[in-house]
Amino acid sequence: MKKIAVILSGCGNKDGAELTEAVSLLISLSQNGAQYMCFAPNIEFNAVNFLSNEPLAEKRNVLFEAARIARGQIQDLATLNPSQYDGLAFVGGYGVAKNLCNWAEAGAQCKVLPDIENTIKTFYQASKPIAAVCIAPVLLAKVLGPKKVTVTVGNDKETILEVLKTGAQHEICPVDDYVTDRESKVITTPAYMYGSAKPHEVFKGISGLAKELVEMA
Repeated sequence: MKKIAVILSGCGNKDGAELTEAVSLLISLSQNGAQYMCFAPNIEFNAVNFLSNEPLAEKRNVLFEAARIARGQIQDLATLNPSQYDGLAFVGGYGVAKNLCNWAEAGAQCKVLPDIENTIKTFYQASKPIAAVCIAPVLLAKVLGPKKVTVTVGNDKETILEVLKTGAQHEICPVDDYVTDRESKVITTPAYMYGSAKPHEVFKGISGLAKELVEMA
């Protein structure tokens, strides 16, 4: 049975992991016969009021928040041993761009959390497949851009321009499909990069991505 490490960036699309994307990925991995373990960095972040979009006064913990999605079955990213897993997957959500890196502020000039960067590089160097959903492909573009990896963030022009600045290649893709870079073993799908996407469309794209990931692992 294939084992997949799933990376979450919190809980909720505006400051963490996007919930529909996370649930779609976990269901799809299970449907394809894979085991998975969720991971998140044990760091604090600035949370948002989802009704007003205003910042909250208190800080929250990425790992503690992500545990809500994983039903408590989650581990500190610092403990992830890539040798124990056959593949890696990143859920989208704004937390990717503000908690796992600072793409939200700096775009292609962003800095990626060392644990995230090292994990991506280790899986890539071991020729193990890596999947990324929604905005999460920017992590792969930033870390693997010099390798000319191909990713998709849908058709978002501004994000595409920043992706290309990293050295990565980009392919436009509809919400219910996915893009596979077979040479680099990277699979990406745009999901809620299409803001008006319907849940079943997001699920279809992620379901295809998950099937490809498990088959490639």
